[in-house]
Parts: sequence; C-alpha cells; structure tokens
Amino acid sequence: MASFSSRIDIPPVTKNLLVINIMLWLVEFIFPGFAERTLLPRLGLHYIGSDLFNPAQLFTYMFLHDPSGITHIFFNMFSLWMFGRILERVWGGKRYLLFYLVCGVGAAFAQEAVWAMTWRHEYIQGIAALNGLTYDHMQQIVDQATAAGDSGFLAGMADMKSRMMTVGASGAIFGLLLGFAFVFPNMPLYLFFIPVPIKAKYMVIGYAVLEFLFGVQGGGTIAHFAHLGGMLFGLAMMLYWKRKGTLHGNGYY
Repeated sequence: MASFSSRIDIPPVTKNLLVINIMLWLVEFIFPGFAERTLLPRLGLHYIGSDLFNPAQLFTYMFLHDPSGITHIFFNMFSLWMFGRILERVWGGKRYLLFYLVCGVGAAFAQEAVWAMTWRHEYIQGIAALNGLTYDHMQQIVDQATAAGDSGFLAGMADMKSRMMTVGASGAIFGLLLGFAFVFPNMPLYLFFIPVPIKAKYMVIGYAVLEFLFGVQGGGTIAHFAHLGGMLFGLAMMLYWKRKGTLHGNGYY
C-alpha cells in the first residue's frame, strides 16, 4: 500500500509547477485589470521586434495562462499532473525540471521565429482587406511607405508588433507528452470521449501532425508552432540522453 500511494502522490517539482501556474492564473482571474496592465505586458512573451519585449519573457510566459476562462489552464495543468509526476520519478527532479524549462523556452524561440517570418505578411493582408485592395497592391504601397519613412505606416507596424503576445505552458506540456512517449512508447492512453486505447507513441505522432497542419493553416489564437518547438527541443534532449543510455533515469516503471 505504501508503494502504491507513493506513486499517486505528486512529487515536489511537479507540485510546485502546479502551484505556481494555478496561483498566477488566480491572480489574473481575480484581478483582470492588474493582469492586463502589469502581468501580461511584462511577463507574457512579446515579439522581439516590439518595445515590450524582454528576454526574461522567454521564461516567464510559460507560467501565465489565458485569464478569460478555465479551459487553457485546466488542460495544461491536467496534462502536467498526468505526465509530469511520472517523468519526474523516472528522471529525478533536477533533470525533469531542466527538460520542462528547455521545452518551454524552446517553444518561445519557435514562436519568435514564426512571428519574424509572418508578421509583415499578416500586417499587409489585414490592411489590404480594410482598404479593399489586393495583397500585391497593398504590398507595393507598404514597401514604398516604409522606404520613405512614413510615420503612419511605421506607427501601425509598431502597434501590431506590440499586440503580438503569447502565454501558457503548452510548449513545455507538449514536450512532456513527447518525453512520456519516449520512455513509455507502448503505454495505452485514452483521449477524452474516445474509449479506445491508443499507444503513447502513436498519440504523440498524431498530435504533432495535427499541430503542424493547424499551424500551416494559420488563424486562431493557438500557437501551434510553439507547441512543435517545445516537442522539437524535447526530442533533441531525449536523443542525447538515449545515446548516453540515461533516457530511463533511475528505472522507475
């Protein structure tokens, strides 16, 4: 009985991550004005080309969540509890925390790269629609205006960059999901409302494909490529551990 209960108990790193995320979300939810004026502008991840960007945001953004509802925080924290407590026992607290943070920061780098490649396109596309012009025509106007230093266009671009922000632990969570599939590839998992077990390795592949397709499709408020970035950085770490023969940590199964 003692051995069984020890596997159900939440180990310290996972417990602390849960507490930090939930407490910050409660502050955001209870004090929305403070969240909007202070927490999100300072701790949320902004585009590197924005005046609001701070390098510390590459780390702090993963501890904030959407304060307008419970869905975002609930599914991230449920996944953290479900997979994190097992991986922490497999790898130990220090390695597990390192993996979690690397995946989260890796997701932030991926999101910054996506923003850098897409913000100008989205800006032109948006103002072209507002002015009833074709994309190519609007692009010519924007190119000429920026070359001439037009203050109106430059201010509009700066405003758009300042509004580009993301928060959430999803990148780190997707890394944990990939880590779980590496350590327990044949473990049966169940999706919500689907009573058929799916092996962890196939579920992760499916998630990755969906995230890529959704990311390419564009639109919406979910940072799909950030999720893939978290998985990619996690994959690099696990391949390194596998080559060293330390993927399974202390051998807990």
